[in-house]
Amino acid sequence: MTAATAIRRLNAADPDFARHLDHLLSWESVSDDAVNQRVLEIIQAVRTRGDAALVEFTQRFDGLEVAAMADLILPRERLELALTRITAEQRAALETAAERVRRYHEKQKQDSWSYTEADGTVLGQQVTPLDRAGLYVPGGKASYPSSVLMNAIPAKVAGVPEVVMVVPTPRGEINEIVLAAAAIAGVDRVFTIGGAQAVAALAYGTESVPPVDKIVGPGNIYVATAKRHVFGKVGIDMIAGPSEILVVCDGQTDPDWIAMDLFSQAEHDEDAQAILVSPDAAFLDRVAASIEKLLPTLEREAIARVSMSTRGALIQVADMAQAIEVANRIAPEHLELSVENPQQWLPQIRHAGAIFMGRYTAEALGDYCAGPNHVLPTSGTARYSSPLGVYDFQKRSSIIHCSADGASELGKVASVLARGESLTAHARSAEYRIKN
Repeated sequence: MTAATAIRRLNAADPDFARHLDHLLSWESVSDDAVNQRVLEIIQAVRTRGDAALVEFTQRFDGLEVAAMADLILPRERLELALTRITAEQRAALETAAERVRRYHEKQKQDSWSYTEADGTVLGQQVTPLDRAGLYVPGGKASYPSSVLMNAIPAKVAGVPEVVMVVPTPRGEINEIVLAAAAIAGVDRVFTIGGAQAVAALAYGTESVPPVDKIVGPGNIYVATAKRHVFGKVGIDMIAGPSEILVVCDGQTDPDWIAMDLFSQAEHDEDAQAILVSPDAAFLDRVAASIEKLLPTLEREAIARVSMSTRGALIQVADMAQAIEVANRIAPEHLELSVENPQQWLPQIRHAGAIFMGRYTAEALGDYCAGPNHVLPTSGTARYSSPLGVYDFQKRSSIIHCSADGASELGKVASVLARGESLTAHARSAEYRIKN
């Protein structure tokens, strides 16, 4: 392998740069018709047959010989047992990460508020938590304890009384560190089910699985498709695309560091995207050399190689100002400002899920233990959406309490506007409260 074939090079001075960049960024999370139809059938089966459908699908898709739904329920005691089955080092790391995530998210919690106008009318907002949240966690050999912490802890900080977790255990593979994370994060109930059937169960409820108000957490194409279909019946966090990182570097960071930062996302899957932007052409050459040197050392080399060659890029720009323009155009999930004075450029960043400041702040720290949430908008959606947080598990209700004088004055305004819309019942309802 050569550096030239490892990752494409783009130059912002190229007249076709915008077209090339658009092509690089294009990614569609579209289910094919077969997946879509299968998911609809699964959802309908769960809605009509409940627990029986869950047992049947678990037998078929996860290869488990289960006789009844009771075999797919993990009691709280089983989560506590997992804490004793992981290493002391793993438990300490989970507890440290959980504490940092909790402390950060407590800053996000919103409180109710109100104010009183001169005539005694009170206006305000009441903030309340969701009644129940559902957390989807990938299962089997996959191990994502960090996702458990990032999804469950904000819900608990928000005051959600019950967090229900679903996690498949294909062929009976139970991941102890995932269950330990659930214990630490305060998950209340766990069902060992997965796929579209688990999403349907959380959305509509069965005899054993309680219906939730919102479903959060990552999953495969069947899970993502199911979340799309149940949205409206329940809330969802997002339909996430592949993981992505954009590094903006002034050319002064160790190129090996930058290469490994790019790999930290490329190793997720073949569709993940890793991009470096720099005004220093010689530095881009050095990073390309580091990529060539370090790629064969990765345990997930095959995955990272495909990701880097098909969706990665090294982009040369005229200066740092243009680098920031490109960053805002991409609106990345993760943005590393690997520069001497990141604070100088921060006010100009308009679109990014999470911003990692300076040479020492590797994106990987945010994935696990820095504190901010790692559930972030992908595929350019940082233009209009935000990281998962406590606010995603709280609802806001408007409060209006009119005094007699306030109702009289507001009634006059409402009357004019309602009659202008030919809604006379609206107008008359307001007019009844107008003082003579």
